[in-house]
Amino acid sequence: MSELFNRHKPLLEKAIDACDKRYSWTAFPESPSSKIHGTEIPAAAKTQFAELLGKPFPIKMPGMISTVGEEVSPFTEKALGITYPTVDIEVLFESAKKARVNWGRTSIEERVGICLEMLHRLGQPESLFLNADATVHTAGQSFIMAFAGCGANALDRGMEALAYAYKAMSDVPVTARWERRFGAAPETRLEKRYRLVPRGTAIVVTCATFPQWNGYPAIMASLATGNPVIIKPHPKTTLPVALFVRTMREVLEVSGHDPNLVTMVADTCEKPATIELLQHRETAIIDFTGGPVFGRWIEENCHNALVYTETAGCNSVVIESTDDLAGMCAAIAHSLCQASAQMCTSVQNIFVPRDGIETNEGYASFDQVCNRLVSAVDQLLESPKQAAYLCGTLVDGKIYKAIDEIATANSGSVIRESGSYKHPEYRNARTATPLVLKVDAEERLLYGQEHFGPISFVIASDNADHALQRATQDVREHGAITSHVYSTDNSFIERAENAYHAAGASLACNLVGMPINFAAAYSDFHVTGLNPAGNACLADLAFVTSRFRIVQTKFPAGNQVA
Repeated sequence: MSELFNRHKPLLEKAIDACDKRYSWTAFPESPSSKIHGTEIPAAAKTQFAELLGKPFPIKMPGMISTVGEEVSPFTEKALGITYPTVDIEVLFESAKKARVNWGRTSIEERVGICLEMLHRLGQPESLFLNADATVHTAGQSFIMAFAGCGANALDRGMEALAYAYKAMSDVPVTARWERRFGAAPETRLEKRYRLVPRGTAIVVTCATFPQWNGYPAIMASLATGNPVIIKPHPKTTLPVALFVRTMREVLEVSGHDPNLVTMVADTCEKPATIELLQHRETAIIDFTGGPVFGRWIEENCHNALVYTETAGCNSVVIESTDDLAGMCAAIAHSLCQASAQMCTSVQNIFVPRDGIETNEGYASFDQVCNRLVSAVDQLLESPKQAAYLCGTLVDGKIYKAIDEIATANSGSVIRESGSYKHPEYRNARTATPLVLKVDAEERLLYGQEHFGPISFVIASDNADHALQRATQDVREHGAITSHVYSTDNSFIERAENAYHAAGASLACNLVGMPINFAAAYSDFHVTGLNPAGNACLADLAFVTSRFRIVQTKFPAGNQVA
């Protein structure tokens, strides 16, 4: 059995137990506090990050042709100056094809052990701090978010997918003995052998905002099941991907395996390589995270491969009543602010009955609810330090244009204007606070689609059931990854649960005192695959089982071939 598998087996067993019982657990440090890590490791990571700037990234790829690099820090508005290899796509696929021959015949324990070692190395404080610095200055997240969300939480998702891959593969026996009598003939005895055969080369397309969070599970699911992986990072956030690709290749090489089992294709926004990769004759698996338009195109056009998508949708809140008005408003406001609403779980549409709601503070009119939500946002952002911690920056300057277009649209009325906050460390930081509009439920052309970034709507509905009907209609037509209901009426919560589930969406009820955007690895099934926000779930058995197939050999007992 693999030495690496034995070394990390307790961790894998804990992950499997967490998946089985769905409790809270993480294998990696979530906090960057100096009380835990001291000051030397963070300082060394910053030095490493600085040394990467303005140079070719130290990584080799098969079929290297030239270099590209166009990353700009959303905090400094300065180019990172890092370049990455461009490659001959045909050479890259040939390298992956060659590498997969031996990898597919390697034992399950060996493959899983190597994947566990990859996650282990990426989860060391030295790696986590460097990863966070790289994520901050590409994806634009605050350091806390980059360290946890794109560090520990992302690694947990990778570990979760790996646990499911091991469960799925372990369910298939290596050999079996079969006995049966056919009529009066002597009893037939057969020996059977089963082999797991990988699908083929997998393409993982990561998004600009959280490249690790969906990247790690897709890579682990394909690599563990025997498939080589080619990662296509977003041109704006290539560095975080290049860092983990380098680590994965190092683990493979040190372990005596072909490092070309994990490769990367760098490109530019003007000349993307994505479609060429997705439609290549050797592409067998596609994992895509990104915008819904391109995600839908992949689902409809890439029939050459097994496709897994996670895109986005119209995440909603339906407010029927509440016994904690302040807590509810604070929870929703936090979602509007966190990561500048650039998360796939960010709330966009807030449905409120136009006649108001009952609360623990008495009756609140529609306008009073609007005012309390706006006040809750303002309170969260009154300190520049708190705003920086919560909002981070915009990953793309084009989001400013989207904010302006919505703010000046002929529909709805602005109840909170978006504006930049003054970042306490970076004066040129690309920042924007939430834009909030008040609209009528009939204005679905405005709110009935995803608006990426800090844009949200408080929607006046005829009543709570009308709000529920509109919100779940949006789920069916545009998708949703998170949905929320606030109500003190158990019968309404039951109707809401049934309505959202019928629309293919998961539901959270009356959450306060926690980040309602949070999706917990090992516990929350992230994305249902039942609505347009994506066809795959992180993570379940369905996420891994089709990445390999089962072939068999059978022969009379006692006549076993070598």
